[in-house]
Amino acid sequence: MMTASYFRYLLQFKRPSGTSRGVLHEKETFILEIEANGKKGTGECAVFRGLSFDDRPDYEEKLQWLCENIQQDERYLKEELKEFPSLWFGYEQAVLNLKYGNNLYFPSEFTEGEAAIVINGLIWMGDIGYMEEQIQDKLNKGFHCIKLKIGVDWNSEHQILKQLREKFSPEQLELRVDANGGFTSEEAVTVLQQLADLHIHSIEQPIKAGNRDKMAALCAATPTPIALDEELIGIIDPAEKRKLLETIQPQYIILKPALIGGFAGSDEWITLAGELNIGWWITSALESNIGLNAIAQYTFTKNSPMPQGLGTGSLFVNNFEPSLELENELLRFKKN
Repeated sequence: MMTASYFRYLLQFKRPSGTSRGVLHEKETFILEIEANGKKGTGECAVFRGLSFDDRPDYEEKLQWLCENIQQDERYLKEELKEFPSLWFGYEQAVLNLKYGNNLYFPSEFTEGEAAIVINGLIWMGDIGYMEEQIQDKLNKGFHCIKLKIGVDWNSEHQILKQLREKFSPEQLELRVDANGGFTSEEAVTVLQQLADLHIHSIEQPIKAGNRDKMAALCAATPTPIALDEELIGIIDPAEKRKLLETIQPQYIILKPALIGGFAGSDEWITLAGELNIGWWITSALESNIGLNAIAQYTFTKNSPMPQGLGTGSLFVNNFEPSLELENELLRFKKN
């Protein structure tokens, strides 16, 4: 007999982390545990308040429903949870972990300790001194790809990017930026050209999600490749996913499994992107070490040649025991 339970957990940031949506001090998450035949599988229902499609008043009620109905057919559960992407994400993990045990979700050369994932270094928003301090730390650790959060004080952010480009050529350092929808479409036109002048790899979500015609116009004319991020959230139906990509025709899409229907949802986007010649990479979204471990294992199986946007779990003071470790810019699985 299969049973399930969950508990709520508040992750505390070591240092308040700035985005264009504000400063984050803590991150709520829910841990799902499934038990059967004396074994236990663990997954993380990584809801992101203020961003997740399933940030709604009945979230915990639906999680309790999942626990009570855990023995139901998987297809039935998936249909019931289609508007709760982070719950499905947690369920997928728990079922896989129940099958494989030992912090495993997608056994591979990665989990055997024989291969690693190249990741980008993430620079959080803050005053110039703090951002420069983070950048220097990442460079010291050997990162060749850095992503900066922008869209709060573009003049200052632009200066930092200029300074970086003066020191490091595009061949030495790949620079990505993430605006989290921080610009108007008019501002974005100017910013996209300024980024192109600095040979910036790409910009995530230059304008707010939901402005498809404006985003399509930007993507059609942009001198800097555009990646859709928040734009994918809440798009459930496969036909609607295709319509979104065909309408906007972005250069890249960013896949955050917790926000887009877990691994099954990510697979759908990857298949479509391949058909439409759109690039992609996978990014974590402030999950605990539980969800982060599962995403990293999944990411390795997708064989993307690009640096991925995976976190390292080091942002929080009260995270769970890590299954991953960082060696310069290489994310590795801690075997045993």
